[in-house]
Amino acid sequence: MCEYYFDGKGKAFRPMLVVLMARACNSHYNNSREVHPSQRSVAVITEMIHTASLVHDDVIDGSDSRRGKKTVNQIWGERKAVLAGDFILSAASVALARIGNTTVISVLSQVIEDLVRGEFLQLGSKENENERFAHYLEKTFKKTASLIANSCKAVSILACPDPTVHEIAYLYGKNIGIAFQLIDDVLDFTSCADQLGKPAAADLRLGLATGPVLFACQQFPELNAMIMRRFGLPGDVERAWQYVTQSDGVGQTTYLAQRYCSEAIREISKLQPSPERDALIQLTETVLTRDK
Repeated sequence: MCEYYFDGKGKAFRPMLVVLMARACNSHYNNSREVHPSQRSVAVITEMIHTASLVHDDVIDGSDSRRGKKTVNQIWGERKAVLAGDFILSAASVALARIGNTTVISVLSQVIEDLVRGEFLQLGSKENENERFAHYLEKTFKKTASLIANSCKAVSILACPDPTVHEIAYLYGKNIGIAFQLIDDVLDFTSCADQLGKPAAADLRLGLATGPVLFACQQFPELNAMIMRRFGLPGDVERAWQYVTQSDGVGQTTYLAQRYCSEAIREISKLQPSPERDALIQLTETVLTRDK
């Protein structure tokens, strides 16, 4: 069941980013571009934690497709899918313990807590519109950006003892992580299901109000009632979709993602120049222009 997901067909965005960060920090600290085995392990653990969260998310959401194929829960059932997710997490925990660095263990353990808290945040919603956007961004950080931010921080800790570098790595990961999810939320409205590998408008069908919907609320206050009932009435999903497409919600969410990417570039530019640092800067553009 685990091998089914680890088929090499995913984007591998997170481990790629973590390896680039490791090389950039190593280069910054002692001009070495070699990746330490412990840093490589962090990249592997990052993808394992991410995949475990996907397996569990698909159970919670009742999803039947992921990365263009059937989900684990669709093939083997929910009970086995939950256990498969747990198994991947346990394997990641063993690999993390083997690194033997207590600070790194602490940093990456925080990710698992954040993932659970983020899922609970997603299950709730706020009545007040201002609170609602803060709630959305906090959920986005905990469910998506925390893993990237803390993984980047972990490899920087293994690269050098300088807390300033650890903060640069963390803030780069946090900002690009939030931007990545904002674009993901945009793609739910702009990309066809074939490109995404999952049904379009999936978030609305799950009752989730993402960035484009929250921005659209400013032009179409009628959306507020739909958000509070989680698009539960017949026709809600279709009407919400129309409001979003008629509004500037997609454009505003994309602009917000661009601002987070600019902040990520500002942070990573503090490191010494290296091909990997430049690649991390270029990666922000890839995040903003991806179509799946």
